[in-house]
Amino acid sequence: MTDKKTLRAGLIGLGMMGRHHARNLQSLEGVELVAVADAHGDPHGAAPGLEVLPDVDALIATGIDYAVVAVPTQFHRDVAITLAEAGVHTLVEKPLAFDIGEAEEITAAYEQAGLVGAVGYIERYNPALQEMRKRIADGQLGEIYQIVTRRQGGFPARIADVGVVKDLATHDLDLTAWVAQSPYASVAATSTRRSGRRDEDMVSIAGRLQDETITNHLVNWLTPFKERITVVTGEKGALVADTLNADLTFHSNADAATNLWESMASFRGVSEGDSIRYALQRQEPLATEHQAFRDAIGGDSSNIVTMREGLHTVRTVEAVLESAREGRVVTLD
Repeated sequence: MTDKKTLRAGLIGLGMMGRHHARNLQSLEGVELVAVADAHGDPHGAAPGLEVLPDVDALIATGIDYAVVAVPTQFHRDVAITLAEAGVHTLVEKPLAFDIGEAEEITAAYEQAGLVGAVGYIERYNPALQEMRKRIADGQLGEIYQIVTRRQGGFPARIADVGVVKDLATHDLDLTAWVAQSPYASVAATSTRRSGRRDEDMVSIAGRLQDETITNHLVNWLTPFKERITVVTGEKGALVADTLNADLTFHSNADAATNLWESMASFRGVSEGDSIRYALQRQEPLATEHQAFRDAIGGDSSNIVTMREGLHTVRTVEAVLESAREGRVVTLD
């Protein structure tokens, strides 16, 4: 690739997540990481050879084509809006914002400016979920009936200023709407605090998508083993993704009507058919995320998490917290 086509990338935020973004940007074909910024310096030595700039304005002044924002969520709005006003395509770490108003403001700024804006929901880029999405789009399951996720384990070592809903369940809400290609219509949640922390550490969410798919999510920090499972059940069988191991298995429904006339193909039931475990290419999800964003700037936005999707996830997260707090089903507009 010639220098003329090389995209100039900037990164703001060199903390726990920012250092991984720096590593991926430095090895991304067609991209050069030309500038980094962090008011606290570069504690992990993630960007050797680059001056650590003080703020987003200094980053923009270097003449970047796009930016990755990995600052704490409370600063997302100000940094993202400043980048939008400067005409810079931007990938913002998840969540887009904690506040719905700020998320709407960011989304509108990028859409009105005609810029590529995306949110860094890394779980979407797990090889098992990428393959699952492709197979569902190709019709392997037929009509989708139900999506179930389980994201369970011990309390993470990193300091969390939020509960499991905003920290972990947000991944499941994003990937479920994406896998089904349908946003949430309603949620009913129950949460609890069992470990003495201020925020919830365990939640159960029942939901319904706009296309009538029913969903269920179990998320907690109180399980003495790690589990990351997504099960999508449809008329022709079920796909089970284990994102810890990047495994995908298909369980076919032997009774699924595949060769009957339309009029006779009414659904009767299920019986256990063959199971197939797929061998997948196990690329680092963050590398796939960066490739997808680079490609979006080049015109192919088919594999990014758009800011509008990120906004819907923020709204769904708030609906889950409201449902758990008030003990009722919450409908999303």
